[in-house]
Amino acid sequence: MKIGFDNEKYLKTQSEHIKERIAEFGGKLYLEFGGKIFDDMHASRVLPGFEPDSKMKMLLELKDDAEMIIAINANDIEKSKVRGDIGITYDLDVLRLMDIYKGFGLVICGVVLTQYSAQPSADAFIKKLNGLGIKVYKHYKIENYPSDVQLIVSDEGYGKNEYIETSRSLIVVTAPGPGSGKMAVCLSQLYHEQARGVRAGYAKFETFPIWNLPLKHPVNLAYEAATTDLNDVNMIDPFHLEAYGKTAVNYNRDIEIFPVLNAIFERIFGSSPYKSPTDMGVNMAGNCITDDEVVCEASKQEVIRRYYKALVKRKNGENVQNEIYNLELIMNQLEIEPEYRRCVTPALELSEKTGAPATAMELSDGTIVTGKTSSLLGASSALLLNALKKIAHINDEIDLVSPIVIEPIQDLKVNHLGNHNPRLHTDEVLLALSISAATNPTAEKAMQALKDLKGCEVHSSVILADVDIHTFSKLGINVTCEPKRQTKSFYHK
Repeated sequence: MKIGFDNEKYLKTQSEHIKERIAEFGGKLYLEFGGKIFDDMHASRVLPGFEPDSKMKMLLELKDDAEMIIAINANDIEKSKVRGDIGITYDLDVLRLMDIYKGFGLVICGVVLTQYSAQPSADAFIKKLNGLGIKVYKHYKIENYPSDVQLIVSDEGYGKNEYIETSRSLIVVTAPGPGSGKMAVCLSQLYHEQARGVRAGYAKFETFPIWNLPLKHPVNLAYEAATTDLNDVNMIDPFHLEAYGKTAVNYNRDIEIFPVLNAIFERIFGSSPYKSPTDMGVNMAGNCITDDEVVCEASKQEVIRRYYKALVKRKNGENVQNEIYNLELIMNQLEIEPEYRRCVTPALELSEKTGAPATAMELSDGTIVTGKTSSLLGASSALLLNALKKIAHINDEIDLVSPIVIEPIQDLKVNHLGNHNPRLHTDEVLLALSISAATNPTAEKAMQALKDLKGCEVHSSVILADVDIHTFSKLGINVTCEPKRQTKSFYHK
């Protein structure tokens, strides 16, 4: 995989920049942390070289000075809101995040429930957290938020919120997902700190859009593609342009809310520390791009992947037509079509030729490998074996997994576990390969090549089973599917 991003430089410059911002505010900073801290797969896809856990590693550089606050909207608890990427509710994700942060040695000073109004599910969650020995704070809904600045910055606004006890210089405010109220938590804390005579500041950490790349740079367009469900739009920051005479990119929500934020800052501090929403940010990712051509190409691929994902959502009955329309507009701006993804056409051609589902993979060196459906293997399983053969330079005529091994597994699936499809899924074929590797040196050689599948691109002529999608994901393979079903069944899993 070609590298276009200097991850080591990023870790160093990002942590140093945050330290500088802490010093600017006299030694205490509330940092609103957007996006995913430890598994930012979007960033790793569009900035090849960016490690998914880079932001966590950066935080660990500041571990001795940092503590964490996790915010969750009480209404999201009541509605049992689910994280789409991992399929668990926001309240359960709070527990998961705490386990992860503690596992990295980060201090958690508490969980804050925003827009709290004695919702039954929220009260049950508070009781659960208290039982686990976790500090819980309540922040209340403020009428006419965020327009009524006079009420917001008063004892009846932020003043009613419970003050979160903190003791370190960097307070990272994070959440399970968007709409959790991270910014409001930070601003409420600034109000209380000011009332206590403590000098503290606020900054925002968002990787995208990258403020010092052009507005229509593919990396920033890929961010728009990733947030079409939120209707985010990248814009030139007019406040930054007016203040400094320089163009900077931000997104519509931050630009729209900045006049209100400015007024809130002025009421809390007497004057605002920032002249533009871009000023609030501390993101240094744009300074660590080493190969613009590589990140542009990666971003174009990401937009196409998002497009296929939306098409599959529509096939599954979701109302995503507006997302699809926006993604098509972005592809037009980038002057690309779905077939720009090199593994698409070979998969469709093989499916047309065989009359059955087929898959194709683009390896890291650009080689295309295909997989077809057979009586023993599904197309994805066949593709995995063919790709491993190609990477490990194994003769294509050699069976990595003997039919003698596959057939008993099929018998188990159909005659004992009640499966109707006897063909091996990707996880099953990998288990069979690992068993074969114990006695077969060629299979062992193929197993050693598994690590080289990371970053490869796959396209399927039909919507894949969840198990195959998850297996590809665990291997670090990027997958797209045609919005077609293999069967005409009503229920699919």
